[in-house]
Amino acid sequence: MAPSLLDKEDNLVTCNAISSGMKVTLNRPRKLNSLNYKLIVQMLKMFEVYENDPTIKFVILKGAGKAFCAGGDVTALFSVTSAGTTTLAISKSLLIIALINGIVMGGGAGLSMNAAFRIVTENTIFAMPETSIGSVPDVGASYFLSRLPGYFGEYVALTGVRLNGLEMVECGLATHFVPSKDLTALENALSMMSSSDAMNITKISEIVMKHSNGRNTKQENTCSSARLETINKCFSKETVEDIMLSLENFAASNPEIWILDAIKSMKSTSPLCIKLALKLASAIKGIREGRSLKLEQCLSREHLVVGHLLRRTVNDDFYEGPRAMLVDKDKNPQWSPSKLELVNEEMVRKCFAMIDDEDWEPMQLSPRDNYNHVLISRI
Repeated sequence: MAPSLLDKEDNLVTCNAISSGMKVTLNRPRKLNSLNYKLIVQMLKMFEVYENDPTIKFVILKGAGKAFCAGGDVTALFSVTSAGTTTLAISKSLLIIALINGIVMGGGAGLSMNAAFRIVTENTIFAMPETSIGSVPDVGASYFLSRLPGYFGEYVALTGVRLNGLEMVECGLATHFVPSKDLTALENALSMMSSSDAMNITKISEIVMKHSNGRNTKQENTCSSARLETINKCFSKETVEDIMLSLENFAASNPEIWILDAIKSMKSTSPLCIKLALKLASAIKGIREGRSLKLEQCLSREHLVVGHLLRRTVNDDFYEGPRAMLVDKDKNPQWSPSKLELVNEEMVRKCFAMIDDEDWEPMQLSPRDNYNHVLISRI
């Protein structure tokens, strides 16, 4: 069935039939399973088959090697100076179980954060570092980050902070913590489910819980009540400048490492992109508007903003970031404008305006009765 779709392609995605489902593995381990065009096309073809096959009740999604998915292959994107967005929408009939063992960033989060089961381990490292390379958290980030407690989503989007598996469970990005040594046993148990059990969310949850270790006390927990209180006070501000000022005021009297790291990270990112990220991803307007928007609306807005960055509507930051951080590796991007105070509202507005080009088409998801699980990848 599905393997025949890949006969003329490199096996960047592999699939194996299991009882009542399929096991899909991202297979670029040397590239940390980063997403390129071929991989996305292969996955799209697979899921189009699975969605229309009534015998397939669920999909286990995992990555080969030490990473789940480190995001889009930005270096490849930079080399061709073009991009597209491929969307794979999965209807209510197909359930996704994401085994997130290792790095999950950017596009990898887009593949996994809307799965019904998001299982992490002590090896999991999550981040949305897009503003540091001249882009914005997209792939549905303005939807799933906006629904985190308080203003934690703003904190994640604006600082690119790395979260471990325990922290992901604590803040709601992940549903279960399973030690990596127990993943094989969990996969085997899921693989042997009967058709009736595979259609029963409660039954699947019971199987996962048998292998779950709710917390790993050896890992740091960013989501402590004291830290969340500070995050809420700082990241609830309406502008990036006010957020920065609030963090600096806290640091003056209580120079905790995480606060200093947040300030340093925000000062190193693209000034335009961090302002776009706040508008996309926050609770008053933008991830702020994301809280009141449906997933498909969030994806469409993200697609539009990235389109403007790609087309250099305001500046070249979308290209300057990858050049400095990934290609030349001088680690010294020349952002334009270079400071937050030089980014005016008109620049931000332009990146949310419809693109005036007859060749441009707004993102449109295929008609579905119910968008229950969506995989979206930027390439």
